[in-house]
Amino acid sequence: MTSSVSTSYTLIPNQKYRRSNRRSRRFCKILDIDSQSLSTLGDFKALPIEIFQMVLEHLSVKDISMLSMVSKTISNRLINYISTPSGNRRLLQQDFHNLELSGKRQGSCISEHYRSLGLLLKRCTLLLPTKDRLKYIHKILSEMLTAGWDELECHRVFNFLCELSNLPRKMHTVVSSKPGSARKLELRIRLYCRSVLLNHWIHRSDSAFWLTRILKPWPMVNQARLLYIIFGPVSSLDGHVVWQKMIEGPTDETSLKGLADAIKLLYDTEAKEWTADDVISLVDELSVVPREWLMENNARLLILCGNNICFTFMASKAVNGRAVELARLMVFLALVCEKDLYCMDWTVKMMQKVCKVFSTPGEKNNFLQSVENAFAHLIMDMLQSVMSGDRDEEDSSFLNLFHLVNAQANFHKEILYLTLRSTST
Repeated sequence: MTSSVSTSYTLIPNQKYRRSNRRSRRFCKILDIDSQSLSTLGDFKALPIEIFQMVLEHLSVKDISMLSMVSKTISNRLINYISTPSGNRRLLQQDFHNLELSGKRQGSCISEHYRSLGLLLKRCTLLLPTKDRLKYIHKILSEMLTAGWDELECHRVFNFLCELSNLPRKMHTVVSSKPGSARKLELRIRLYCRSVLLNHWIHRSDSAFWLTRILKPWPMVNQARLLYIIFGPVSSLDGHVVWQKMIEGPTDETSLKGLADAIKLLYDTEAKEWTADDVISLVDELSVVPREWLMENNARLLILCGNNICFTFMASKAVNGRAVELARLMVFLALVCEKDLYCMDWTVKMMQKVCKVFSTPGEKNNFLQSVENAFAHLIMDMLQSVMSGDRDEEDSSFLNLFHLVNAQANFHKEILYLTLRSTST
């Protein structure tokens, strides 16, 4: 939610100088700045900018890199030169896309060129804050990679990168192995996919295209595994994928945000190769990676995925006659809303919307009865856990029961509000 802030400015009525004096002082100041800038160009100050750039065409990248340290003025001119079409062609060579350049000598020349270019960009931006330097370098390189290329060319780039990195074979190894048995390889795949293929795109359509290239060649069960490897929770100690996170206990939003963002990306209209059924099937398959998740974690993921995906997922269960499972999910949606401080009326409205999916009043009534039964059974299960005395250090079983009872109370309160509003009108 944004707020508008009105700012008032106070004008000073009595100025110390007449307008003509201010203008002349400003003009003199500009002349001083220009003369200072020209003086830091040395012998190059006699050359027009076009001639200066022509001279650069005959210098090596290393020489240009050294030149950038002479003065701030020259450094700024070099930054401008890099951004020009001729500077792009001169410095940002794209020969590394050419499959024919596979010779060791040619490959080393390209590597050396980009090593020198990296040093040049570092020296040109030496006086900028690190954050601004990275933004500038990212802008230059992202415009170079596949800017303006059509989809077929991007497919070829992906195929080239797969061949270069042997990515399909590595992915086959991890999806065929027991989760966590190839931890280092899982981490390599995660870092490669995110750092090289996914993270640097500005437009969602580009991100959706590359994520689709990664997932679509595989069966749905492997797509879910890869999605978890690339976007699932990782250890804060060594960065490896944590496979038991969704199984052993309730998790937090941070652990699920990456997965939710990826699912939303594929559900968008920009992801042309994915239907709503594809995405819902992927979410369903994800909930058993590596084994069946706790229902609370399922509910939290759906909330993070947003209204459309959450409703479509639940409507799919309603259409397929899975009312009891749907009722349990509804209870856990209420529990997550209570725990994470979301508005409970969202859960009630979602249930109201799902009820419209059922084709007969009997099916709808059976679903509503299942919701009440699910609340009762879950409360009894948690109460039994508390009474058994098996408490951990955080006393989580009692805390879960506390949240669930409050969730049930607030859930029914919203239903009463909704009912009373409808009867009063």
